[in-house]
Amino acid sequence: MKKTILKQYARLLAVCGVAVKKGDPVIIQAGLDQPEFVAMCVDECYKAGASRVMVEWDYQPLAKLHVRHRTVKSLGTVEEFERAKLQYRVDKNPAMLYLLSDDPDGLKGINQEKLAKAQKAKYGIIKPYRDAMDNKYKWCIAAVPGEAWAKKVFPGVRTTTAVEKLWEAILFTSRVIAKDGTPLDPVVEWHNHNESFANRCAYLNSLGIKSLEYKSANGTNFTVGLMPEGIFCGGSEDTLGGETFNPNIPSEEIFTSPKSGVAEGLVVASLPLSYKGELIENFSVRFEGGKVVEVKAEKGEELLKQMVGMDEGAARLGECAFVPYNSPIRESGITFFETLFDENAACHLALGRGFSNCVKDYDKYTLDELTALGVNESMIHVDFMIGTADLEVTAVTADDKRVVIFKDGVWAF
Repeated sequence: MKKTILKQYARLLAVCGVAVKKGDPVIIQAGLDQPEFVAMCVDECYKAGASRVMVEWDYQPLAKLHVRHRTVKSLGTVEEFERAKLQYRVDKNPAMLYLLSDDPDGLKGINQEKLAKAQKAKYGIIKPYRDAMDNKYKWCIAAVPGEAWAKKVFPGVRTTTAVEKLWEAILFTSRVIAKDGTPLDPVVEWHNHNESFANRCAYLNSLGIKSLEYKSANGTNFTVGLMPEGIFCGGSEDTLGGETFNPNIPSEEIFTSPKSGVAEGLVVASLPLSYKGELIENFSVRFEGGKVVEVKAEKGEELLKQMVGMDEGAARLGECAFVPYNSPIRESGITFFETLFDENAACHLALGRGFSNCVKDYDKYTLDELTALGVNESMIHVDFMIGTADLEVTAVTADDKRVVIFKDGVWAF
C-alpha cells in the first residue's frame, strides 16, 4: 500500500480517532504485524500536539505460552507495577489507540477455562481503575493487517497479496480510499459521516421507544426492553470534559444500551464470532426473563457457554445496535472474522457491560444509580451479529405506537 495513503490513515486515527490535542499523552497498543504503520501513528500523534506517545506491543504466541506455563494464581495476580500503570491512566488520562491485527484463530488450543479463571480473579482489582476512567478519556479501536488474519480473510492467494487486499478493505471501509482506490480526505469524510449519525440518532431519540421487536426468517424472534432514560448514540462521542473523538474506525452502527433483565426470545447469529482468539460459528442464543438460558453452536459451543458464564451480567444484554444490511462493509462481500468490522456489516447485540453514556445526562448519576436504571454491569462486552437481508425491527413507543425501524434489513425511515 502506498505510504502516502497510509499516512492519511494514521492522520485520521490521530486527529479524528483519538483526537489528540496539544499536551496529550497517548498510549498505542498494537501487535507486531505493522511496526512501520505504528511509527506513522506515533509521528501523527506528535504532529497533532502529543506530549508523549508510548507503544505497548502484544504477541499472541506469548499469550499462549503464559497460559500454558503459569498458574491460575500467577495469571490472576495484578502486580504493583501493573497497578501503577493503571493509576497513571487514571491520573494522566492518556488517549488510547488500539490497533487490531490478531489471527482470529491465533489462540486456538489455549486453556480457555484457566484463562477465564485468571481474568475473573483480576477483574475485581482492575474494575475500580476502569470505573475511575469511564467516559473521561479518548480512545479509538482501528485495524491493520496481520499476515495470518489476511490469509484467513483471503485464502488461496499469496501472503503478500492477501495483506495488500486486506489493507484495501480496511482503508475503504474506514473511508480513506474510494471503492476504486482513489484517495479521499478521510477527515472530511468522517466529519460528514458523523453528521449523518447525529441526524438519525435525533429521530430515534424523538420516538420515546420502550421496547424493540426483532424478526427474521432464520428463526430470530426476540423482544428487548429499553430504559426510559436511554438514548441512541453513533459515530463520534464526547468525554465528560467535552472532547470529541471517534471510538471505532470504521463504524456504521447506531446503538443503545437496553434495560438489563428485560429480554425474551431467540436470536440467531448471522456471522461467526471471534472470541478469545477462537471462532464460534452457526450459533443461537435464547433469552428468558432478561438473561441467556440456552446457547447452541455448531462450532465453539463450550466457549460460548463459558462466555455467558463469566459473571452474572455476562448472560444479559449490554447493547442493541442498528447497522443497515447495505452498509459498505456488508457490500464489500468480505467476512473479516474481526468484530470491529463484522459488527458493522449487520445489526448486532452485545452480551455483558452496557454503556453509561447511553443514558441522557449520564454524568448526573452515580455508577450505582446507572446500574439501578438498567445499565448492565459485567467484566465482558461481546458483540455478535444478527442482521439479515430480511430482518425487521419494530419499535414500540411509550404510548404504545408501533414504528417500523428496520425493514428488509435496512433503515425504514
